[in-house]
Amino acid sequence: MPRLNKTKRRIWSVENGQVTRKTDYLATEEPLEILLRASEEQRTVAITMRTPGNDYELAAGFLYSEGIIGDKLDIVQMTYCMDGSGQTQEYNALRVQLRRTTLPDLAQLERYFFTNSACGVCGATMLDDLAQRNLPPISAGPVVTPQLLAELPGALREAQSLFETTGGLHAAALFTTEGQLVALREDVGRHNALDKLIGWGLLNRQLPFHGKIILVSGRASYELLQKCRVAGAPIFCAVSAPSSLAVELAERFGITLVGFLRGQRFNVYTGAERILHS
Repeated sequence: MPRLNKTKRRIWSVENGQVTRKTDYLATEEPLEILLRASEEQRTVAITMRTPGNDYELAAGFLYSEGIIGDKLDIVQMTYCMDGSGQTQEYNALRVQLRRTTLPDLAQLERYFFTNSACGVCGATMLDDLAQRNLPPISAGPVVTPQLLAELPGALREAQSLFETTGGLHAAALFTTEGQLVALREDVGRHNALDKLIGWGLLNRQLPFHGKIILVSGRASYELLQKCRVAGAPIFCAVSAPSSLAVELAERFGITLVGFLRGQRFNVYTGAERILHS
């Protein structure tokens, strides 16, 4: 059976000097290997630590965000791989069968993987690479009120069922400009949560996210804003701080970036014209 997204464990709880035994739930963290297959050619493109669940969306969203696929129809099928013996299904390796007959050039993807946590590629180069993908422009609208934005974190928290149980998951959510929750995905990794959300959009023909708001439960990094740009969302909100390169990306590509969104207080770093103010 598929892996569970939470794990039960007995722990010692200490409060005011008193120690008690209790049962706690942990967010499951396991590797997922994503393999690409075209005709008889196959190659691993990523191994990510994720919370099991919505793995097809995670793979599709990752491949779309990185420009490996551009449409749902680029995928023939996705299937879990058996282990080396061919007898056991571990649900930790996912094969994506592409419609094309040869694998795409993955050199750029490899360079990204080797350098995205270090200093091997300058920010300007990364922004230029994104610009060269010829993505549709971000729409000029919509315009939202500060009050609507202030209500989104509460709606996000109410919908985070796994976080409520484990306290250890990030979330990425898609909202309308009326504050309606469209979709939400959770994962131990913030990037995975957003990839799952984008994968949901791809597989359900909801991309691009024109006129929608993306809200994430953590900080706003360059990688998350890059995924927002690819998904076409005009407004990106985070409950914590953005990085400098995330702000540069948002400014260059016309995205409204909101940080420290906590109740009635938040900062607008770019695209303030989409937020009504007196």
